[in-house]
Amino acid sequence: MSVGEIAGLLAAVALVALVGIIAVPIIKLGRTVDEFTRVVRDLRNEHVAKTATTVDETNELLASTNAQLQRVDAITSNAQTVTTNAAALSSLFSATLGGPLVRTAAFTYGVRRAITGRRDGGRRGSRR
Repeated sequence: MSVGEIAGLLAAVALVALVGIIAVPIIKLGRTVDEFTRVVRDLRNEHVAKTATTVDETNELLASTNAQLQRVDAITSNAQTVTTNAAALSSLFSATLGGPLVRTAAFTYGVRRAITGRRDGGRRGSRR
C-alpha cells in the first residue's frame, strides 16, 4: 500500500466516523419531531372536540334564550293590553259615574249643611 492509498483510506474512515457522529443527533431530532407532531395532532383533535361541544352548547343556549324572549314578548304584549283596557275602563267609569257621583256628593253635602243650619237656629258656620 502506498502512502496515498493509506491517506485515502484514513480519509474514508474519518468520513464514515463523521457521518456516524452526525447521524445520531439527526436521528434523535427526527424522533423528537415525530413526537412533537403526535402531540400537536392530539391537541388539535382535542381542541376540535371541545370546540364542537362548545358550539353545540352555545346553539342550545341561544335557542333557549330565543324561546324565553318569545315568552317575555307575549307577556309584555298581554300586559300592554291589560293596561290599555284598565285605562279605558277608568275613562268609562269617570265619564259615566264620575259626574253624577260628584253631583250626588255635592247635593248630599248641601242637604246636610241645610239640616245642620236649621238645627242650629239659622246660624251660619256653627257646628257642634
